[in-house]
Amino acid sequence: MSARSRGTELDLSWISKIQVNHPAVLRRAEQIQARRTVKKEWQAAWLLKAVTFIDLTTLSGDDTSSNIQRLCYKAKYPIREDLLKALNMHDKGITTAAVCVYPARVCDAVQALKAAGCSIPVASVATGFPAGQTHLKTRLEEIRLAVEDGATEIDVVINRSLVLTGQWEALYDEIRQFRKACGEAHLKTILATGELGSLTNVYKASMIAMMAGSDFIKTSTGKETVNATFPVAIVMLRAIRDFFWKTGNKIGFKPAGGIRSAKDSLAWLSLVKEELGDEWLKPELFRIGASTLLSDIERQIYHHVTGRYAAYHDLPMS
Repeated sequence: MSARSRGTELDLSWISKIQVNHPAVLRRAEQIQARRTVKKEWQAAWLLKAVTFIDLTTLSGDDTSSNIQRLCYKAKYPIREDLLKALNMHDKGITTAAVCVYPARVCDAVQALKAAGCSIPVASVATGFPAGQTHLKTRLEEIRLAVEDGATEIDVVINRSLVLTGQWEALYDEIRQFRKACGEAHLKTILATGELGSLTNVYKASMIAMMAGSDFIKTSTGKETVNATFPVAIVMLRAIRDFFWKTGNKIGFKPAGGIRSAKDSLAWLSLVKEELGDEWLKPELFRIGASTLLSDIERQIYHHVTGRYAAYHDLPMS
């Protein structure tokens, strides 16, 4: 992770001036979706890069220590070694960016990664994930416990009602408290954009989260009806760019929810490259929250190397 964001003072005059050109955002999103993707060795290279941005995630009610161990092993060895050797990438240390689990599973993840001899960060969701509708005191304690158990990144959810009712100062204050509770852990703030009502609200919530000291802003929990979409991403990325131009602070971006195919991942990398530049194409500033994406990327790499698609038993489970 990069250095912690310093945040800024709350600037409501900036927030009050924000207006999003909805038709222009939709046109830009259509351009991204209509574009043809890269092929052959260039596709393989971009897919391997995409692997290094993945927060490999399991957020299921039936999570156990055994499937957390399997998840962590897959995070360390995301692509079969013989496939990496065929691409001459076996010695490049390719791993996922992090593993992401519920707070109660942080200890399992920390122990599994330690046993595997790697230093992949453990991220924990917190603050009443996914709804964020628990008491503030409970949400803050959940952050502290996850950090005590070894989480170095905390994915918090905001109280969406504060956005929908325009309580920007209250939202800023809550996120500041989340940041303080994180201590040295990095703060990734989930906006749950599918429940914010408008793209203007998405921009305003993004800006408030960055002012309050978030190190990343994240689209979704993955549990909403609408998760990561290109129109929302464009608005959030341009908020990040505006914030950087005004303050000099680089804030990370994490789309999550519904990103399942290798083709999807290439579109997201392309969008970030075009909107923010190559500086953001590193795990310190860009992540993809996903649970099934890695399987399809490995399948496409297998096809590139062998010329055929893998059977179910050809690739290890994550």
